[in-house]
Amino acid sequence: MRDTLRTAFVVHVEPKAHAAGARADRDAEARLEEAVGLTAAIGLKVIERFIVPLARPTPATLIGSGKVDEIATATKSLEPTVVIMNAQLSPVQQRNLEKAWGTKVLDRTALILEIFGERARTHEGRLQVELAHLSYQRSRLVRSWTHLERQRGGFGFLGGPGESQIETDRRLIGDRIVRIEKELEQVKRTRGLQRAARKRVPYPVIALVGYTNAGKSTLFNRLTASDVLAKDLLFATLDPTMRGIKLPKGTRAILSDTVGFIADLPTELVAAFRATLEEVLEADVICHVRDISHAESSAQKADVLKVLADLGVETGGERPFVEVLNKIDRVEPEVRAGLLAGNARLGPIAVSALTGDGLDQLEARFEELLTAANIRFRLILRHSDGEGLAWAYRHAQVLGRTDKARGVELTLAVDPQDVDRFERKFTGEKFVRTTG
Repeated sequence: MRDTLRTAFVVHVEPKAHAAGARADRDAEARLEEAVGLTAAIGLKVIERFIVPLARPTPATLIGSGKVDEIATATKSLEPTVVIMNAQLSPVQQRNLEKAWGTKVLDRTALILEIFGERARTHEGRLQVELAHLSYQRSRLVRSWTHLERQRGGFGFLGGPGESQIETDRRLIGDRIVRIEKELEQVKRTRGLQRAARKRVPYPVIALVGYTNAGKSTLFNRLTASDVLAKDLLFATLDPTMRGIKLPKGTRAILSDTVGFIADLPTELVAAFRATLEEVLEADVICHVRDISHAESSAQKADVLKVLADLGVETGGERPFVEVLNKIDRVEPEVRAGLLAGNARLGPIAVSALTGDGLDQLEARFEELLTAANIRFRLILRHSDGEGLAWAYRHAQVLGRTDKARGVELTLAVDPQDVDRFERKFTGEKFVRTTG
């Protein structure tokens, strides 16, 4: 009966300050809570949690024999479906712990892959996650390889007797990896064509990035009036979503919502999701969304910047980079007021995607960055030229409008790439460059 409840015992392994892998910017309790959140994200009920300090890794089991025995006593009593080890385990360590505890054991990489396997919805997303899973599984070569015939999401890490089992070997996994890589290469070419088509429009791209559960999808929905899944849940968004937006002065852009990053992101996933994250590599503006109410917001920021650097995205370069301090509705009123007051400067923009506070300033910052290189023109149209007026509003930033007897006078900021289009559309003296 206990097994049908899908219960979990979560163990966070915390390297001591002098040990390899120790994180001075991370609190052990916070890392344990994150592991609990990841566990809950695949519908497991956490019935026990434990922090194991680690001075020196044990080759056979990672943690010392005393802690192995202590957890074995607890698992015998609680009978969890699975023990989640918030650490990276070798295949040998995983097998030894499963034998000692008499239950399934998942390490951090397997847990994240299981979440991704359940959440990916698009064909591309499923391919990317499967590739990451196969790369992870190839070094382990377990006898039951169930995910190709699964009836639910995930990869069957939690499965047992009674499920479809496929006898596999290194050759079969290798063949499947080759096929997936070919399919993803086609996806990459298709996405490249789509990006080329967008550049011909051309609409600039703003990519939202950030730690998982920072509120990117809620912000995306606010800015685009969309309905992307937005929950207080780790990895609520996996598949990239793009929508058009119109900024306050008429500038049009494409907003891209991306998968959330996380500390110690499995290297298999960084590689597998590179095709998806190419939207970030190609973006005109990168918007880093932070959960400013989180106790480890600064550490999460460091993790995101590290993943971006691994992808080849430099945040201190020429490409515009906006830092957004989200969830200010969760901080103290005086702190919130101080953060909002700082929006007038060039630093981070404080917002609440939930309430809408600060979004006007964020949109204005986006527009300012996207139009910095625009050229100013004055355009005079007849009152009866409604089509020309609408076209100008669609293709330029309208800085000012004056209705005069001789017609409508617009002050426009035009993207340098669009100047030729305007000159062809509006010939003569009515379209002239200004100096102010």
